[in-house]
Parts: sequence; C-alpha cells; structure tokens
Amino acid sequence: MPDILSLSKLKILIISHNRIRYLDLSVFKFNRELEYLDLSHNNLEKISCHPTLNLKHLDLSFNAFDALPICQEFGNMSQLEFLGLSATQLQNSSVQSITRLHISKVLLVLGDTYGEREDAESLQDLKTQSLHIVFPTGKKFHFNLDVSVSTTVSLELSNIKCVLDDNGCSYFENVLSKLQKNSRLSNLTLNNIEITWNSFITILQLVWRTNIEYFSISNMKLQGYLDSRDFDYSDTSLKTLSIHKVVHDVFSLPQGYVYKILSNMNIQHLTVSAAHMVHMVCPSQISPFLYLNFSSNLLTDTVFKNCTNLANLKTLILQKNQLKELINIVHMTQEMKSLQQLDVSQNSLVYDESEGNCPWARNLLSLNMSSNILTDSVFRCLPPRIKVLDLHNNRIRSIPKDVTGLETLQELNLASNSLAHLPGCGILSSLSILIIDYNSISNPSADFFQSCQKIRSLKAGNNPFQCSCELREFIQSVGQVSSDVVEGWPESYKCDYPESYKGTPLKDFHVSELSCNTALLIVTIVVPGLVLAVAVTVLCIYLDLPWYLRMVCQWTQTRRRARNVPLEERQRTLQFHAFISYSGHDSAWVKNELIPNLEKEDIRICLHERNFVAGKSIVENIINCIEKSYKSIFVLSPNFVQSEWCHYELYFAHHNLFHEGSDNLILILLEPIPQYSIPSSYHKLRALMAQRTYLEWPKEKSKHGLFWANLRASINIKLMGKAAEVLYTEI
Repeated sequence: MPDILSLSKLKILIISHNRIRYLDLSVFKFNRELEYLDLSHNNLEKISCHPTLNLKHLDLSFNAFDALPICQEFGNMSQLEFLGLSATQLQNSSVQSITRLHISKVLLVLGDTYGEREDAESLQDLKTQSLHIVFPTGKKFHFNLDVSVSTTVSLELSNIKCVLDDNGCSYFENVLSKLQKNSRLSNLTLNNIEITWNSFITILQLVWRTNIEYFSISNMKLQGYLDSRDFDYSDTSLKTLSIHKVVHDVFSLPQGYVYKILSNMNIQHLTVSAAHMVHMVCPSQISPFLYLNFSSNLLTDTVFKNCTNLANLKTLILQKNQLKELINIVHMTQEMKSLQQLDVSQNSLVYDESEGNCPWARNLLSLNMSSNILTDSVFRCLPPRIKVLDLHNNRIRSIPKDVTGLETLQELNLASNSLAHLPGCGILSSLSILIIDYNSISNPSADFFQSCQKIRSLKAGNNPFQCSCELREFIQSVGQVSSDVVEGWPESYKCDYPESYKGTPLKDFHVSELSCNTALLIVTIVVPGLVLAVAVTVLCIYLDLPWYLRMVCQWTQTRRRARNVPLEERQRTLQFHAFISYSGHDSAWVKNELIPNLEKEDIRICLHERNFVAGKSIVENIINCIEKSYKSIFVLSPNFVQSEWCHYELYFAHHNLFHEGSDNLILILLEPIPQYSIPSSYHKLRALMAQRTYLEWPKEKSKHGLFWANLRASINIKLMGKAAEVLYTEI
C-alpha cells in the first residue's frame, strides 16, 4: 500500500471486506497520527508488527488466524480502547503481552475449527470491561471455555447452538455456571441462540443466581418440549430481562406455565418482544415490575384484564399487537395506579363515544396511540393529567372545540392525519410542542403564535400550503418568532397551490399589501373613483356639459342631413347676408338702429318671423338659418349672456365656423360686459372675445357713421337668389 505512506495526517483507515492475506504493520510507520485501523473480514493469516503504532481502535476480527494475532508490540498501545481478534485456538500465553492494558472492549471471533481440542481454555488473564465472543456459526456447542474474565462488566456471547437429544446444552450451562466467580459482571447478552425449552429455563435459573443485573437474549430459536418445574426467584441481583425475536417449532406447550414464570419474576424491567406471544397472565401477587415491554406480539384486548397486581408499574409498551377496542385498554389501566407511560401504537384501536366514560389511570402522563384507526372522538377519551400525547398516523380531521381536560397537555403529535387547520391553544393552554406535519393544512392561522404563547417547538412542514393572502400573514408571524421554534423552516414549507407557485418555499412567497388588504383595496379604488366622479360632476356643472351634449346631438343630426346635399347646392343655398342674434332686452336698438342701417344698403337679414319653418324645432331652425347666412351677427351685452337661446345660437355659429373653415362671426359689443358676469357655460364667448376683434357701439353720434361703414364692409358679399328680406329674431 504505497499510497498510504504519503498520508502523514491519516487518522482513520478502514480496509475491511477485502482479500488481504498478509500485512506488515510497518507500512504505517509514517502514519504517526493513525488512531483507527479496521482490517476485519479479510483473509489474514499472519501479521508483522511494528513498534511505533499507538492505535485507539484495532480490528483484526473475522480473519484466518490460527493463534491470537497479538504482537508483543501491542502491549505499548496505551491508548487502545477496542481490539478485535480472530483465532481457532486460544492460549493463555497469547494474551500476556496485553495484560497491562485496560481495554474498553474486546471482540473475539473463534474460527470454524475451534473446539477440536478438548482442553479447557480460559481468558481470565484478559483485562477488558466489555467482552464479545463469537462462536463458530452452525457448530454444536462443545466448547470448554472459561469466560469469567475478572475485569469484565459486560459479556456478549453469539452463535450458541444446543441440539435436541444431545448434551450440547450442558456445555453451555457449564460455561454460564462459571460466571458466578465474576463479581463484577453485570451485563450478559446472548445472540443467535438455538436451544431447547428446558435449557432455556435452566439458563434463566443459572443467571438468576449470579450477580448479573441486565440479561438480554435476542434471535432465539426454541426446540423440544417443556417439563413443568418450579422456578426459584430467590436470591437474585437481576433487574432487567430482555428477550427479543423468538421462534419455536412446538406449539403444544404449557404456555400458561411459561407466562406464569415470566409474570411472577421479581425484577423491575421485563421485555418480551417479537416472540409470537398471544397472552400474558397477571402476576399472582403485587409485582415489582416498573417497566413491561410486550411489543410486536399477538396480544389482544384481554391482556391484564382485571389485573390488580401491577400497582407499581410505571411504563407499559404494547406496541404492534392485536389490540382493537380502546375502551378495553382504558379499563386495563384503571388498576395500574402508578402507570405514567403507555404505548399502544401500531394496533387497530378504535373508539366509540357511546361506550361511555374513560376511567384511565389517573397518573398516566404519556400516551402513544399512533398508527391506529382513531378519529376526532378520541379527544373525548384521554387521561385527565396527560402531558405527552402521540396520535400521529390516525384518521383525525380536527380537535373538537368543546373537549375539556387538556389543560395539562404539553406535547402533541398529530402528524400524518387529515387536519385542515392549525389548531389554536384555547383548550391547550400548556401546549409547548406541536407536531402536525403531513396533514391537509392549506392556510394555517396567523393567530397561532398569539394563541399559543408557550409554544417552543412547531413542526408543521410538508403540508399542501395554499399561497394566498391568509398564508402571507402566517409567514409574517413565523418571521417574528425565534428560528428554533419552527422546525424544518424553510426547507419543509413549500407552496402546493396555485400551480404557478408550486414548490416555492414559503419564505420566498411575496404578495403586495394592496392585494391582501381589502379595506386598503377598496379605499384605493373607491377614493379615486369618487374624486373622478366629483371632478366630472363639477366640470359638468361648470361647463354645462349636459347642455353641450344635447347641442352636439342636434348638431350631428342636422349635419348628417346636410351631408346628403351636394356642395354646390349648399353654396347656392346662402340666402342671407346675416343672421342676427340678440337679447330681447336689446330689441329696441336692433329694430331702430341695426336693421334700418343694414337694409338701406340692400343687405338681407335672416329673421325668425319670416324664415323659421313651422313644425321644426327651434334648434333645427336656428341651425338652418345660420347655415343659410353668410355671417352671424351677435349683439353682445349683459342681457345677452343671460339668455339661453343666445347661448345656443353662439354655440352653433361657433361650430359652423370650424366646420366650414370660414370667418362667419361678427361680434358687436353694445354694452361693456364685466368678466365676472359671464356665466361659466359661456366659456366660448370668453374665448371669442379674447381671440377675435369685435365692433364696439360708440356712444358719440359722430362715430356712428364709421361704425356702420365697418359693419357693412364685414358682411359685403354678392348673394345668388331672390331679393332681400328683413327679419329679426327677438330672443
């Protein structure tokens, strides 16, 4: 391995599961910082040692060594904490070089040919706190090995096979009997064990009389029949017995006897899991059990029915059994006065409110009912002092608002249900931890943190969040709490709807205040609308817009009819030199001064008495007269601006000015008109007086001749048609 030489800072090297047959440890002489070396599961038969290594972890297990691969130099590894070894034969002299070391754990794997020598062998000189011996796989236990290492606190034995009708189990029983010599051993674990039922009971009895406090058996296969005999529970140090994964090929056993032995054990902790156990009897007297774990069995609702001898029990685990009715579990716990923790998860529990009250054990504080078939009604059947409640993976849609008795609840797990809303803390006044991920929550309430003042952990991710204005408020409330409170933020919080936002983290979802604030939106739309309406109204009043609209309509109708008349014909229709518009209050001046002075010069005047057509509207007659006249004369005075018909005539004449492109307006200022007296609707008159030259009637008689000369010059034109006619309009 030349590449390793250059790795001077190498600390961990794992080269297990290869085909290495030989190793010279001097290859690591330049790796002075190497602490962890794993060479397990190779084909090593021999190693060459090197004095410079000072490892903490060295694993040579599952190799092909005959003798223990312990070099003299191993004795200098003062930091060694783990040592893995392989061998087919054991010699006391082999471990002499490491007797000075206090190794935390030693793993010894015995090869397939181990045991061919019948000499007694011992590991008494080995100094380690934890010893794990792996016997040959599939081989009968005919080993005479003393495993009572004086310094060992924890001992694990794997691959123990005692065959029926063979004295193999006596060898193993002999090994266990020697453990009585070890006063320090407190933990014993047996893995992959195949024995008879009678040997199993014998092993329990042997362990009972040792100083062992914690005894664990896993992956055990039981064979043969069981002889009923008394079990001696006296004089034991055992506190915990754990049996996990048990199979047996004989079912016609006195099961009651086995259950009786287990239930009457005077220990504190008992675990029998994955053992196909269909029942467990009640202890025959007040039991010292504090902890019972019967998970992954076949127990039904009848377990511990009417059992009054488990008054000291604090923890009961019945996970993954055949429990059906929650009310039966409630009654089971009623006599367990000290019960604080119950786990009935992964069953098929249901609850019907019609079954009445739920007299739970009053001291029950933690209850796990996850992975059942419970609905909303389960909240009406909870222990009165419950603090921790796990209901994840059920069929709960909501927490009923009228439930009581949840004031002490501190931790609630409702993950993987069908809740549509984030519950508040009105009835959960002490809630500090809420797990509610994987539900159907689309719009969590923004008031949650306001309602749940004591919350210190919320896990609500992986829900189908609908990114909307309501969610925007929740996102803002999340930003106002500590980052440690909302677990999984922001990775687990993403938009699910609408499609345009799907997959967007909630922290990146932004929507404007205007689109979310209805009041602001109304103000934004209504206020400008009102302002516009008021402005239009004011303009209509100020500019007399309705009047103009009516006039435009009349003008349009008249012009439409006029468009049907050819241009030459329209020119021939000019019949008058002038159309005169004036106020009735100024009629005396018009009749006595204006008309006589114009008529004597053969100027034709359009007057309404002669030329207005009966049956037509006044407006239409005015328009026709204006169109038939070469000029329109307006006699301006304070009286003029007060006349509505004068306004009409001025309006149409002004429009005719722009339409025809001719200069057809003549303004005569009979009397001065103050600007303030001109109504707002006469804005055109204001414009005309400001832009056009007008003739002002002089008060001095000496100037009248010049006035009439200018006026006649303004309207001088030859007209085609009949003789002059004089008509005046009094308005």
